[in-house]
Amino acid sequence: MTTVSVRLPDALAARLEGVAREAERSKFFIIQKAIEAYLEDYVDLRIALERLRDPADAAIGGKELRASLGL
Repeated sequence: MTTVSVRLPDALAARLEGVAREAERSKFFIIQKAIEAYLEDYVDLRIALERLRDPADAAIGGKELRASLGL
């Protein structure tokens, strides 16, 4: 496991402390889960942006989507 040090503004550190206390988890756990969620969201965003820019991957409207799903 790699160690990473970060400096947090006091207000953010206080929020982290509050969340950790409320969740009954360590600050390490909260930070680890937050980074995991951020990285997953980042990958999803990159994929979505690539698909939006791909002319071969046509976007469809809501009506067409519902029709294709039989709704």
